[in-house]
Amino acid sequence: MTDAADTPATAAAPPDAPAAVDTARFRQVLGHFATGVAVISGIDTADKAPIGLTVQSLTSLSLDPPLVSFAVGRSSSTWPRLRDAGSFTANILAESQEAMCRTFATSGADKFEGVGWTAGPATGAPVLSDVLGWVECRIEAEHDAGDHILVIGRVVDLGVGTEGKPLLFYRGGFGRFEA
Repeated sequence: MTDAADTPATAAAPPDAPAAVDTARFRQVLGHFATGVAVISGIDTADKAPIGLTVQSLTSLSLDPPLVSFAVGRSSSTWPRLRDAGSFTANILAESQEAMCRTFATSGADKFEGVGWTAGPATGAPVLSDVLGWVECRIEAEHDAGDHILVIGRVVDLGVGTEGKPLLFYRGGFGRFEA
């Protein structure tokens, strides 16, 4: 057995390594997996204003300890400000919140204009009005994940919000859940 320190960091790919995956095909195939949509929100430490971004990668990661994760694009201008805050709320969007989802997915807009919210009880990170549920977290870890950053949050508080159905993202568009 070899130690990781004995393995060269620049080892060449084995001759039988699979060919590179076409990004358009990758997106097409993985688009067949429906995901929920969430807004990750926090308070900017510089101006104490609320900030946020949309993700479709929120997932429960661990029950003990309670952890969630999400992925954010490396090009995000909002993520560094959220990271500096040290905490966030993952707001699970309802099917009626597609417009909010689109607003928080844009760059440079005043994303909180007209959006109701209250300060989370544990960290003060915004809990958005009329969401299905919210999970307040402290940032536990951040990992390199290609063109994204994988963020792990330790859950410090959470709650159920409005009754309703989730906003879903499927095959490049928004959809609804029918039982």
